[in-house]
Amino acid sequence: MTIGFIGDIVGKPGRDIIAEYLPNLKSEFGIDFVIANYENASHGFGLSVKNADELFGCGIDMMTGGNHSFDKKEIISLFDTHSIIRPLNYPLAMPGSGILRATILDRQVAVVNLMGHYAMPMVDNPFTVIIEAIHQLQLEEINHIIIDMHAEATSEKQVLLHLLKDKVSAILGTHTHIGTDDLSIIERCCYVTDVGLSGCRDGVIGMDAKAPIKRFLTGIGEYFDVPKHCKSILQIIVFTLDDNGCCKEAKKIKQYDNGERIITEAFKEIDN
Repeated sequence: MTIGFIGDIVGKPGRDIIAEYLPNLKSEFGIDFVIANYENASHGFGLSVKNADELFGCGIDMMTGGNHSFDKKEIISLFDTHSIIRPLNYPLAMPGSGILRATILDRQVAVVNLMGHYAMPMVDNPFTVIIEAIHQLQLEEINHIIIDMHAEATSEKQVLLHLLKDKVSAILGTHTHIGTDDLSIIERCCYVTDVGLSGCRDGVIGMDAKAPIKRFLTGIGEYFDVPKHCKSILQIIVFTLDDNGCCKEAKKIKQYDNGERIITEAFKEIDN
């Protein structure tokens, strides 16, 4: 099976470029299932019902969240009506689930959303929580396990890799909005520290540059705003899993709004 993973979708520019290019990308690369991170999809903060319907209508099959999952309270109803999850290590009393189980090409697949600790809301320990979750999925004989690790610290994402690289199919980092160049296949696992945003590429983390510039010059914060007009980019990881859930091929596609495209193949770590 071939999976596509889109990182943080930031506002209308992110939604627009996905609508324009994702259907063709799915067809061209034979993508069977698309996962995307929704937490910045509605003007940079959270997800509305209208925008959820828009994104699913573009060819996204399910969506993961993060620290902005609950910025818009209508997300609570979406957990019951759409294939949407939030970080697994939120307190148990929080609405929604942190794992989605799906059948893709007759195989059981689990998508897990996890959130780091550093500079994040107070949540349970992501590492102890995920160990227990993986054990349960193994008891269910689910070998195709994909994790969205939504974290600020690169070290947390790398620790997760070394903790689970022989147990899961993919660990895909989100949250920083800045794509990293370390896409790799290590043991059975597709890994990248951060996929990078889909949205404005000529601002600061998908937002208009004025507010962050003022904050760094003066220390005075202002509301971060998604520009109405900008140069945009769609960033997607496309990876192929075998019948045992092992990653065999992976690539990153950067699709620019001017039609240009850059494709980077994953580095394969081969044990000697």
